[in-house]
Amino acid sequence: MPAAFQYKPKFVDIRVKPPKADEPDAEDVNALKPGERPCDHAGCRRAATARAPKSRDMMNEHYWFCQDHAAEYNRNWNFFAGMSEGEVRAFQKDELFGGGRPTWEMKAGKHSREAASFQHRFRRGEGFRDPFDLFGRGGAQSQTHIHEPEARLLGKLERNALAELDLEASADGPRIRTRYTELVRRLHPDANGGDRAGENRLQKVIRAYQTLRKAGMV
Repeated sequence: MPAAFQYKPKFVDIRVKPPKADEPDAEDVNALKPGERPCDHAGCRRAATARAPKSRDMMNEHYWFCQDHAAEYNRNWNFFAGMSEGEVRAFQKDELFGGGRPTWEMKAGKHSREAASFQHRFRRGEGFRDPFDLFGRGGAQSQTHIHEPEARLLGKLERNALAELDLEASADGPRIRTRYTELVRRLHPDANGGDRAGENRLQKVIRAYQTLRKAGMV
């Protein structure tokens, strides 16, 4: 075969020379990068990527492990280590009913509205009897204590409506209805021979009565 057609390999030597004694070793693939923290397991040189609590009483303090050592730590973790059977049951009951969180009694504080209302009623002698005068309220008098009716709490609309009907603030439903009927009969044009002079006042009386009805006073 002519020399022009003979095969000539492009690479005649692809051998790799071993590093010399004075050359640095190859780059360590397990070396920590900037910002990484080492695994807390003894002898481990890998970066820590998972954390685990140090103990049941130190849940806010952690070890930092690589993935393999974190899995090993979790397999050997026993939350109830060192606890008696009674303590374990008490803990499980607390977790079931309270989620492990502290609880407080559901009662009003001494400065709350409910406490102030109770003190007010207590001073007036409501809700209890004191036949032996233990609280200094006159003994037998506390048994026959007659409560005075509390003043009615009225809004501006209700007060104006009662004033329009010429009634006092303590007027009850029957008194309001009687006064309303009286004014309607007096002011209606039919009762005045067709005279419409009192029609304006009649409209005000009707509106006042409707206001009191909406307020539940009639």
